[in-house]
Amino acid sequence: MLNLRPEDIQHKSYLNQLLMEITDQPRLAQGLAFKGGTCAAMLGYLDRFSVDLDFDVLAGTDEAAMRKSFHGVFDKLGFSVRLEFDNALFFQLRYPVRTGKRNTLKVSTSNMSVRANQYKVQYFPEIDRLLNSQTIETMFANKLVLLTDRYVQDKTIAGRDVYDIHHFFMQGYSYHAAVIQERTGFSPREYFGRLIEFITEQVTQTIINQDLNSLLPNKQFQRVRKVLLPDTLAMLASEQNRLEEDG
Repeated sequence: MLNLRPEDIQHKSYLNQLLMEITDQPRLAQGLAFKGGTCAAMLGYLDRFSVDLDFDVLAGTDEAAMRKSFHGVFDKLGFSVRLEFDNALFFQLRYPVRTGKRNTLKVSTSNMSVRANQYKVQYFPEIDRLLNSQTIETMFANKLVLLTDRYVQDKTIAGRDVYDIHHFFMQGYSYHAAVIQERTGFSPREYFGRLIEFITEQVTQTIINQDLNSLLPNKQFQRVRKVLLPDTLAMLASEQNRLEEDG
């Protein structure tokens, strides 16, 4: 169970309501696989707050029909759509509350085909539902790639990506190497070298502070923020060396 700040409890409630309704819609439940920070946190793999819902769209899915199902869910919950993409199932929503610092959340899907991604049906106790989702090994591998991928696609860097990589290494989780190979065209050993260079050159303490201070309780944030970058670089270098020794 995450240690939520008081201002996050309301947001978490709306997030859970939305995920329950998505899961209860057969077309959505069968065509989507849950992933990302909220998924990892709800399964106990991650110890930070996450504000949005992310999914993979599975092959053979009718996205036009799914869009209608999404809108049905939003209408049922009284959510208004502030922004919607025509070429992807992406929605920025406002939930029906007038108080608090947050009143918006995003539902984002990816139809990028990654053959190496692995999924399984898992139980989510917070919503008392079974839901198809990425395995932790797949989530870890995609998170390793996402840090550089965000920058390539839209020139942004998310400090939470660094935090998640650090946390997954600290917990001893494995990553699915085939995902890294398929998504980047490099072996994990080669990619880790590039990732170390990217973090060293592009990720600053300011980026870490700005992104994480709203996702962690203050005590936890203060404890981790100064060691996060050097620790993560050391872990990546250690893993790169291990792969080199294994040949």
